[in-house]
Amino acid sequence: MRGAASAGGRRGCGAAVRRLRASLALAVSGVAACLAPAAGAERTRLVAYTALEIEQLDPIRRAIEAAVPEVEIAWLRASTGIVTDRMLAERDAPQADLLIGIAATSLLQFEAAHLLDPYRPAGVEALRPFFRDPTPPYSWTGMDAYLGVICFNVEVAARHRITRPSFWRDLLGPAFEGRIVMPNPAASGTGYLLVAGWLQTLGEDAGWAYMDALDRNVAAYLSSGSAPCREAASGAVALGLSFDMRAAAEKAAGAPIDIVVPVDGTGWEAEAFAVVAGRPHLALARRVADWAASREANALYARSFAIVAYPGVSSPGPHYPPHAEARMIRNDLDWMARNRPRILAEWRRRYGAKVRER
Repeated sequence: MRGAASAGGRRGCGAAVRRLRASLALAVSGVAACLAPAAGAERTRLVAYTALEIEQLDPIRRAIEAAVPEVEIAWLRASTGIVTDRMLAERDAPQADLLIGIAATSLLQFEAAHLLDPYRPAGVEALRPFFRDPTPPYSWTGMDAYLGVICFNVEVAARHRITRPSFWRDLLGPAFEGRIVMPNPAASGTGYLLVAGWLQTLGEDAGWAYMDALDRNVAAYLSSGSAPCREAASGAVALGLSFDMRAAAEKAAGAPIDIVVPVDGTGWEAEAFAVVAGRPHLALARRVADWAASREANALYARSFAIVAYPGVSSPGPHYPPHAEARMIRNDLDWMARNRPRILAEWRRRYGAKVRER
C-alpha cells in the first residue's frame, strides 16, 4: 500500500503523541485520547494500528466516532512492514483492538496466527467479492486496492535525454543509473507488492535476475511507498517507483511527472480491516468494523483510492491513469502472505546495503 491523508487527534491537543518501543520504531501518527467525552458520557479508547496515509486519518477517525459515539480512536501509524512485524511480535499479548488500512497479505498472516476475531461485519455482501475474506472463518474485509506505478519526472528526463519507459525492462538501461528510487519492501507494502509482482510474473529465477539488474540503477531503497514518488516529483531523481494514488496526488499538485503503468502488468495489494481477537472491547470493535464495511466508509476511502470495495463509489480524478486497473496482474495474495518472510530475507541479503533509513 502503499503506501493521501490527515493527522490524528484534534487541534489543541498539542503534543499528544507518544513514542512506542524503539526496537519496533512504530511512528505514532495520531492519538485521540485527548478528545473530550461527549456530553458527560464516558467513551472507550480503541487502539487502531494502521498504515493509511497521514491525511486519511482524521476524517476516518471523526467518521468512526460519529457512527459509534461510545468509542474514541487512537491511531498508531507506521509503514506496513513495521505494523506487520509489531503485530506478530505481540502475538501473545496484542495491544491493538483494530487493524484498519493494513495490507491484506499482512492480515492473512495474522489470520494464520489466530490473531484475528472471526467476525463478518454487517453488509459485507454488498462489497465486491474480491474484497471479502474467502476462507472460513471470516476474519478480514477489504477497503481499497493500490498498485505499483512509475513516477517519471519529464523535466529531469529532458535534461538527461532519458526516454519515457513503457515496460519494466526499460528501467534497466544505462540512462537510469543512479536515477531510480523505490520502496524498501521490508518496510513498505508498496515495495513488497512490486517485488512479489515481479517474482510472480517473471518466475522466481528471472524475477531475482531482474532485480539484480535493477539494483545497479537504484540509488536508494526508501522507507515508505510515497517517498519515491515525492523524490521524483521534486526532481531529486528521474524516476520513483510508488503507488497509483500517490502518483496522482503529486501530479494533481503540479509535479512535472508522467504516471507510467507498465504495459507488461503491475503488482498490487488490497488494504483491509479486521478486529483483533482476545481484546476487552470486542463488541465495540465489531461495531467499528460494521461501519468500516459501509457505503459511507467506502466513500471516504474513495477520496484517497481509485479502487474501493463498495461498487459505484469510486471517483478517480482526472490525473488517474484510466488503464491502471486493467494492468493489474493475476495476483495470489495467499502466496504473497505465505512467502513474505522468505522473500524479504533474500531481498535484504541481496540489496539491503542500499536501504536509506528515515
